[in-house]
Amino acid sequence: MKYTITSIFIILVLQLSAQENLPYREIPDYPEEYSAESVCARMIDGLGFRYYWATEGLRLEDLEYKPNEDARTSRETLEHIHALSIVVISSMQQESQKAVDVSGYSFEELRKATLMNLSEASEILLSGNVKASELVIQFEGSDTTFPFWHQLNGPIADAIWHVGQVVSFRRSSGNPFNSKANVFTGKLRD
Repeated sequence: MKYTITSIFIILVLQLSAQENLPYREIPDYPEEYSAESVCARMIDGLGFRYYWATEGLRLEDLEYKPNEDARTSRETLEHIHALSIVVISSMQQESQKAVDVSGYSFEELRKATLMNLSEASEILLSGNVKASELVIQFEGSDTTFPFWHQLNGPIADAIWHVGQVVSFRRSSGNPFNSKANVFTGKLRD
């Protein structure tokens, strides 16, 4: 019994310390200057902060929740957000996106992969190593190129939309969003 309690405690401590290393617990400081790249990076950071708190503390019943038979579950919605994060990071790396099968990922792996994609995309934009460039999307095996503007109203805005769905779904399944997460300041209220 003593070993079981100790083991559970160690697992919880390891999980909590691993979560502390994830980006977007708080939104990073904003850039000093405005540019197409810094504005896009800030939008990604806002998405990352919202995603972090929308997914923090999700339970199995939250992940399985869907409002009706025609809707996605929260887990399926998170997989879609991850796919959008791949479009975003691939664009910043100036590559066409590569599909990643995340069906075998644990929730924690999916969450971390999505947050890391968003963080890396923002960092690339702020590094000055890439300029806001065309968005290349694969449709039916071939690349289609769109102006950079589609990055904003396409995958980034779509991901923000779906994060809102996750927040709504978790409320509906009895596990509301942390009310201390202030999406205006990007910080936790005391």
